[in-house]
Amino acid sequence: MTIKIAIIGAGPSGCFVAQSLGKICPEAEITIVDRLPVPYGLVRYGVAPDHQGTKAVIRQFARLFERQGVTFTGNLCVGDDDLADLSFAELRGLFDAVVLATGLSEDRRLGLVGEEARGVYGSGAVTRFWNDHPSDQALAPEFGTRVVVVGNGNVALDVVRLLAKGTDDFNGSDFDPARVITSVTDIHIVGRSPAHMAKFDAVMVKELVKIDGLDVRLDGPLGQLQDDKRLLALQDTAAAASPDITQTVLTFHFGWAPEAFDIVDNCVRSITFRSQDGAMKTLPCDSVVTAIGFDDTRREFVGDGDGVIETGLYCAGWFKRGPRGTIPENRQDAQKVAQRIATDIAGIAVGNAKPGIAALQDRFGEQIVTYDDWLAIDSAEINAAAQGRCRGKLKSIDDMLKVVQKRRNAE
Repeated sequence: MTIKIAIIGAGPSGCFVAQSLGKICPEAEITIVDRLPVPYGLVRYGVAPDHQGTKAVIRQFARLFERQGVTFTGNLCVGDDDLADLSFAELRGLFDAVVLATGLSEDRRLGLVGEEARGVYGSGAVTRFWNDHPSDQALAPEFGTRVVVVGNGNVALDVVRLLAKGTDDFNGSDFDPARVITSVTDIHIVGRSPAHMAKFDAVMVKELVKIDGLDVRLDGPLGQLQDDKRLLALQDTAAAASPDITQTVLTFHFGWAPEAFDIVDNCVRSITFRSQDGAMKTLPCDSVVTAIGFDDTRREFVGDGDGVIETGLYCAGWFKRGPRGTIPENRQDAQKVAQRIATDIAGIAVGNAKPGIAALQDRFGEQIVTYDDWLAIDSAEINAAAQGRCRGKLKSIDDMLKVVQKRRNAE
């Protein structure tokens, strides 16, 4: 009997689970299901568009579908809401094991009055907009000239970098030239942690030096640097990034917790912060971008340390662990989940054969977007690349499906 395994979510965690399962259970039929017509999830839509080196992991994932027999089933929504094509229970009835690897997408909120006002954006939504995610094209953020970024991790630095760069700085990326921000002259990046507890990596800080016209400043002393590579990098960056002609000023603030928004006519005008000793700081601004992580409190299912929700149902990646860890770090977690699945399915009775992917194909037919269909979308985007860019992403599901239909009509 062939074991049938479905993984919901074609992002890095889903692909890593499939990769590991393929090695542990080479005879298993593995299907990756995604609600979008395109695979790769966070790599395609969450990684900053100017970090093409990180996005290159896609080449590794492509081998799953091209050489390792994993089936991509796109444009199929699994869930228990009105938008779903089939429920979790229905999918579980078709497969011996189901893995939830859908990640987290909703930005964590500050919890302040006025957070819904114009000009206040979550970094996840902004990044998906910049990355041309079909679900976030209505966002159209307006940043103005003065931006405050709340948070001091790597995502906050991604936002800062993309706000500060000019058009030519994005050569070789998949960042739509129409998305480049030219209005911003002042950026404040504010974290509640003191400098030595900030979450950014040294390599992220060093990238700031390469941005023409960016002046990097520190609002106060960093404290004891000792052998802290991150703080040494920040100190060196502040010293080096002092251009003759300044286009944008970036100021780092540490140890300030957000306290209140000043909202006028439903638009943010400033944000006030409080230090640990009770001091207050107000920063005038035209927009605020929050980069404090993703909300992991609304998950319908919660698994244990091995990713087990219940027999036959598992979870992996950020859906399992919360929004922690880089893409490489999530590989180790995926391997652990795959090993547990392999152990559990070894006890499945021979007489309990499930239909697997064949049942999905029979039920949904041409609605399903295959890996060959994705290759047609991929080719169309590469051919649509603007000058200096590596691709021009299709921004709507309808446009993606038109490419798919054109390919099928040509067969």
